[in-house]
Amino acid sequence: MSDHTNCVFCGIVRGDIPAIRVHEDAATLAFMDIRPASPGHTLVIPKIHAPDLLAISEADLCAVTIVAQRIARAVHQALAPDGIRIMQTNGAAAGQTVFHYHVHIIPMQDGQRVGTHGHEHAQPEQIKALAARIAAALKS
Repeated sequence: MSDHTNCVFCGIVRGDIPAIRVHEDAATLAFMDIRPASPGHTLVIPKIHAPDLLAISEADLCAVTIVAQRIARAVHQALAPDGIRIMQTNGAAAGQTVFHYHVHIIPMQDGQRVGTHGHEHAQPEQIKALAARIAAALKS
């Protein structure tokens, strides 16, 4: 479990900051992005704080990767996108904005502009509905 006090994702892991959770296990947490690049945009993080790919342990990296694959499969089943973009950035120059290792799972439609985040917050009701569909697909 993470205890990094100034990290927003650590705050989500601790339950101090609300998030729409899709999946949780002992090592990882998957939750909906509040500024999604597309509907269904989900993040997967390790519960232990690691700022980036260079700092994460192999065990936590493997755990996140396995869950990212499961979430991507569930997104594919639940939302039927034309493609799924899996993205991970390291350092501000690469576009990283939260310095806690995380993987973006972004459903994509043909002709959609490729971006890391949307410009506006999505409606919570829409995010919750998409999260429920993805979580249901995880169970099937």
